[in-house]
Amino acid sequence: MGVRVESTPNPNAKKFSADVAIFEGDNSISVMPGDTSEHAILNDLMKLDGVDNVFGYQNFITVNKKFDAEWDDIIDNVKKVFAEHGYA
Repeated sequence: MGVRVESTPNPNAKKFSADVAIFEGDNSISVMPGDTSEHAILNDLMKLDGVDNVFGYQNFITVNKKFDAEWDDIIDNVKKVFAEHGYA
């Protein structure tokens, strides 16, 4: 099992996909600054330096970085959060 990182049309967003479902059902989940979620993985991602907001659906989470943050500083930390929750 591994986490795939994909670019999106938005340079401030990357899609992180797992080989298994992270979220059940057909509803998407968004977490904005100051919000919390019932899903611990999303809350943990929001705590990372440079992360602005997250969007989750089925087997992927899109992470949006803050404008002045660099992906080189964020991607490995996002992968660590996925691993801590059993998705890597």
